[in-house]
Amino acid sequence: MKVLLFGATGMVGQGVLRECLLDPDVESVLVVVRSATGQKHEKLREILHEDFTNFSAIEGQLAGYDACFFCLGVSASGMKEADYHHITYDFTMAAAETLVRVSPGMTFIYVSGGGTDSTERGPWMWARVKGKTENALLRLPFKASYMFRPGYIQPRHGIVSKTRLYRIGYAIMGPLFPVWRRIAPKYMITTEDVGRAMLQVARHGADRRVLENHELGAFSQAYSRPAS
Repeated sequence: MKVLLFGATGMVGQGVLRECLLDPDVESVLVVVRSATGQKHEKLREILHEDFTNFSAIEGQLAGYDACFFCLGVSASGMKEADYHHITYDFTMAAAETLVRVSPGMTFIYVSGGGTDSTERGPWMWARVKGKTENALLRLPFKASYMFRPGYIQPRHGIVSKTRLYRIGYAIMGPLFPVWRRIAPKYMITTEDVGRAMLQVARHGADRRVLENHELGAFSQAYSRPAS
């Protein structure tokens, strides 16, 4: 399987990249980033690209991939709706509309969020924008597309968030995570789980196109790394 990954420098994207590189069935990973990941691996290739609203300059390099894992995102905290919409909706759709043209046979998986508003009319700005993005993606004629709605994501394997406040929260939560996961497994997941769930769904599909946190956990548990 050849994987295309957006958002590889973010917390979730780092976790997904790790699982892809560990999986013997993943032949290659191409990451599209604005700043280098700093990682080196025989399966990994990077494209540095500045304008995430226009991929025409590199679209020829995006053809022929089996799956796209779209992990690019930003916290809505303190952001104006127009700015959040620009990153969450405009960036995502610019990439997806390019990919559906050059690689229509791929599976496209988008990391959204628990509580996303599919009606696009709710009171929470971030949830409306995420809902609008999901709905637009689901209308595109990919071979398959899935919306992942994780809840609380705990970073694993030394992965850290770019946001200082979040790093503090994760550091505090880390020792307690196993307890909270036992108490509320429906809402807790790890970066490792997200990556494994993506690989599992990309390979085998799912009977629903919008997958909530507990379903991602089930797909992660069902994942079995192929023998090398």
